[in-house]
Amino acid sequence: MLRRLYDATWGWAFARGYDFFFARAERGGLRELRRKALSEAAGRTLELGAGSGLNHDLYPAAVTELVLTEPFPPMASQLREKAESLTVPVEVVEVPAESLPFPDSSFDTVALTLVLCTVPEPDKALREVARVLKPGGRFLFLEHVRAESPKLARWQDRLHGPWYFFGHGCNCNRDTLAAIERSPLDVERAARGEIPKMPPLVKPMLIGSATATSA
Repeated sequence: MLRRLYDATWGWAFARGYDFFFARAERGGLRELRRKALSEAAGRTLELGAGSGLNHDLYPAAVTELVLTEPFPPMASQLREKAESLTVPVEVVEVPAESLPFPDSSFDTVALTLVLCTVPEPDKALREVARVLKPGGRFLFLEHVRAESPKLARWQDRLHGPWYFFGHGCNCNRDTLAAIERSPLDVERAARGEIPKMPPLVKPMLIGSATATSA
């Protein structure tokens, strides 16, 4: 009941204000980081946790079909509105990343940006990514992550609770690289950096790709 109340009040407000919250960072360089992260997408592509649709127009021409998942209805409604402008076939599906209703080996690319921080069971979600990717398919990611700096990491731990409430389930201290490395995916590259114009707790960044095990 408390979760439903939270989603219906602050969760709804957070979803409606999501683009505004990120506007400064997007103008400061985050949009180009998104474009870079998605630049190798090709073929039938799945985006997990597509949110309000900030990535919808950043996919390269090599993408032939786009399936966008988003479990939170107030976000999904915005996503559908933006998806209407796309020229490639697109489908919006309201499902969590941990339970994808797609057959094995059905996508050439799976992508996500700033999503694994909010997924309740990231290990399960990554197993699903590996399952739905074709052998040799590519997983593309851009995430804010646990800081390498011990001092900042301690602050991420201390302020995890308030940030989790504010960020509608966002875990500012999650070690996402470790999660990807222990998944069935093979990391191709993973570069660290900083997301511009973001609060220090969510500034440390990871961008890269992994591949599904080849047959």
